[in-house]
Amino acid sequence: MDITEIILEQHHQQRRMFALLDEMPRGDNDALGAMWDRLAAFLEVHAEGEEKYFYPQVLKLGKGNPDGGVHDEVEDAVSDHNEIRDAVRKTQDHQVGTDEWWTAVWEARKANDDHMAEEEREDLLDFRHHADLQVRHDIAVQFLTYEATHAAGIPIRDKDPEEYIAANS
Repeated sequence: MDITEIILEQHHQQRRMFALLDEMPRGDNDALGAMWDRLAAFLEVHAEGEEKYFYPQVLKLGKGNPDGGVHDEVEDAVSDHNEIRDAVRKTQDHQVGTDEWWTAVWEARKANDDHMAEEEREDLLDFRHHADLQVRHDIAVQFLTYEATHAAGIPIRDKDPEEYIAANS
């Protein structure tokens, strides 16, 4: 078990859940709402799990990427999570199925897609290069246990990226 592989697999699941949402009947607001609620919970639990278990280790073991150091890498990831959270919260301001709701869903999807691409290209690569398999295994166990314990969802809470880095460095 490897945290970088777990994160990659969950990124695939997130992409698939957005695709399933695309395929739901547009007039079935109960189905759309149920599917969205599950996806929104998954996104937040995933982000919080990364912030609890993966990114503190990235700060300790990572070296950064060609575009910046490890602090920049983690600051950007936490900021991305906040952007996703903000868009998810916007969906709560609108009736499921309305144009405004779909616009907020689109914002969440775009923010999530951008974050996943960057994380896969930079953070996961950095971690694979600098963390041994035992560390990656141990983090995966913690991460998956956290997610299983909170599968129904958790409150959405933004984090100040600089405070997060200071607390986890």
